This record gives sequence, structure tokens and C-alpha cells, in this order.
Amino acid sequence: MPKRDAASTLRRRPSAVGQENEFSRLRHERDEAREQLSATSEVLKVISSSAGELEPVFQSMLENATRICAARFGVLFLAEGNTYRVVAMHNVPESYREVRQREPTLRYTPGHPLARVAATKQMLQIADLQADASYAESDPYSYRAMVGLAGARTMLNVPMLRENELIGQIAIFRQEVLPFTEKQIELVQNFAAQAVIAVENARLLNEWRQSLERQTATSDVLHVISACPGDLNPVFRSILENATRICEAKFGVLFLYEDGAFRPAAELDVPKALSDFLRERGPHRPAAETSLGKLIESKRPVHRTDMDTPASAVYLAGARAYLCVPMLKDDVLVGTIVIYRQEARPFTDEQIELVTSFAAQGVIATPADWPRWPEGAHQYRTDGRPIVQWPRVKAGHSDDLGTGTR
Repeated sequence: MPKRDAASTLRRRPSAVGQENEFSRLRHERDEAREQLSATSEVLKVISSSAGELEPVFQSMLENATRICAARFGVLFLAEGNTYRVVAMHNVPESYREVRQREPTLRYTPGHPLARVAATKQMLQIADLQADASYAESDPYSYRAMVGLAGARTMLNVPMLRENELIGQIAIFRQEVLPFTEKQIELVQNFAAQAVIAVENARLLNEWRQSLERQTATSDVLHVISACPGDLNPVFRSILENATRICEAKFGVLFLYEDGAFRPAAELDVPKALSDFLRERGPHRPAAETSLGKLIESKRPVHRTDMDTPASAVYLAGARAYLCVPMLKDDVLVGTIVIYRQEARPFTDEQIELVTSFAAQGVIATPADWPRWPEGAHQYRTDGRPIVQWPRVKAGHSDDLGTGTR
């Protein structure tokens, strides 16, 4: 009987090989957990030290995600309306990198992985891109480029969600058909959540910086006003300097208005060809269909985001976008601030609001009875005193501020 008990006990005892396999599995899981924890900690450190800069955060995420998940390369996209823009890449094959650097914005078709994640707001894994039904019908410079140029075969796309709003996607790729494990997917989802935190932190920090910058600029203009009573030249220059700098404009002009005519009173960084044109033209009555004509009628900002007409500001100064903000005194138009960009990029509502506040400050700086121009005088100093007699203003000229047809 004791012998049978001993034999039974031996049969129940796990073999040495089985124990070693179990220990190996546990060690692997422990090491994997430590590596993931270390990677997560590293990304959090980068977030805390990035001071609102997203590029190092995104690079750290892609580096850790591809390394730990044994992926070949990774790409991070941010949503921009109905498109996605590549904002970070790690270890991407050079041929594919060149395509994405040349065309960083992707307009995807419904079957594209980006579109499928956008539709479901769920992670998407494609075990074999070449075998995917949408592959053959896709845009050769987006979906098919991942296979043909980058050699991608297995792909994992994870959404970046902020309160159920899709703000971006993280994609990692293998160049062999080998699906990612559940733990690897979970890790990338964790990185996506951290990316959302980083984006939100950057947004809040940038808003705070912009608010501080605007307050400082407003204070600077008020200081110039108090320091230079009766002298509008430094006031107008300070307004243009702050407006162009904070609103990321290339150059600006401040025009005064009286008796239906505009004249340039101050300029900042205006290209010489356009500056000469405005000066030689002198006081100007804009036609109703032009930007200044619309501003006279509405007394509201006029904003153009893509100047494709043959305007003088286009062919003399390379302008592509502009913002005209009225200067109103007791609801009477007395001038306008115009700032220009040399790329087709709209000004934000906050920037329009800032220039509107500068316009109000410019009016505050003027004398109580300003403008009061003697009859027949058409050119004035910025303190309101006439300096020369200019020729009579031409009516109906269609090129105002260089923004219409000449």
C-alpha cells in the first residue's frame, strides 16, 4: 500500500520540464510587463518635459511601440477635417518617407484603413494587407503605397479618442504576415491614450501662451499710446508689429479713411514693389465690389483665405491671404488694419478678435476731433496735420489695398 501511494504521488507531481516551461512563461510575462511599464513611464516623462512640443512625444511613442511590439515601422496621424496629416514617423523605409513628406495630408477612400477606423472608432488589425479586399481598389499613393513602397504586410491602427472625438491614429507595421498579440494591441492603445493627453496639454498650454502673448501685446500698445500722446506714428507701428507677429502674418498696412478715401498711414515689412504702388497711387476710393468697398458697407472684418485673382498684392508682394479690420469711432469708419500672409492659410477667430482689439486701441489713441481734414487736403501726417496736397482721388478704381484687380 505505501508503494502504491508513492507511485500515485509521483504521477501527480509535475515534471521538471513542465515546471521549467511554466517558469519561463512567467519570467517572460514579468519581463514583458516591466518593459511595457518602462516604456509607458518614459513616454510620460517626455510629455512632462516637452513644454507643449508634440513632436518629441510622438517620436517617443512610435519608437517604444515599434520596439516592444516587434514592428518594423510606425506612423502617427492627426485628424484635420476629412483628412489626416502625418505628424511623426519612425524607422519608415526611405521611399515611403519621401512620399509622405511630399504629400503629408491623406484624403482617403472609404476602404482605406484610416477611414475604417474613423467610421468605427475602434482599433483595426489587418493581418495581411495584400489579401485585404480594399487593397486593390485603393489610392496608390496611400493604402497601396504602404505595401508597394514600405513593404508592409501586417498593420495595426489604433484610434486616438478625446471624449469620443477622433483626433488621430497610431499605426504600426510589420513586413511579414504576423498578427499583433492582445497585449501588444493593449500597449498601443495605452500609447494612444497618452497621445491624447499630450495633445490636450499642448492645446491648453498654447492657449495660455497665446492669451499671455495677446495681453502683453495689448499692454505694449497701451504703453506706446500713453508714452507718445498726439504722435500716432509709433502707435500705428506698434499695432502692426504686434498684429503681424502674433497672427503669423508676413506684412501689414494701416490705412486711414475720410470722405470716402483710403490712404496708407503706416506700413510694416511691405515688399517694396507693393509699397511703391500704394504710395504712388495716393488716396483711393474703392469700388463697392472690392474688399474695402465691402468693409465700408458692412463695417465688419473682411477675410480672404486664398487670393487667386490678379491683384497687385499677389503679383507685387506674393500675398495669398489677408485680413481687413475696420477702425470705428462712434460707429464711423476712420481707418482699417490689413495684414497679409504669403500662404493660403486662414486667420483664426481669435486672431481676428485680436486685430479688432488693436483697431479699437488705434482709435483710442487719436485726438477727440480726429480725423478733421481741411477741405481739399488729401494727405496727412499720422497726427492729423496736412503735409502736402495730393491729386484728386480717383473714383471706382478696383484695386484696393492690392486685393482686387488692377
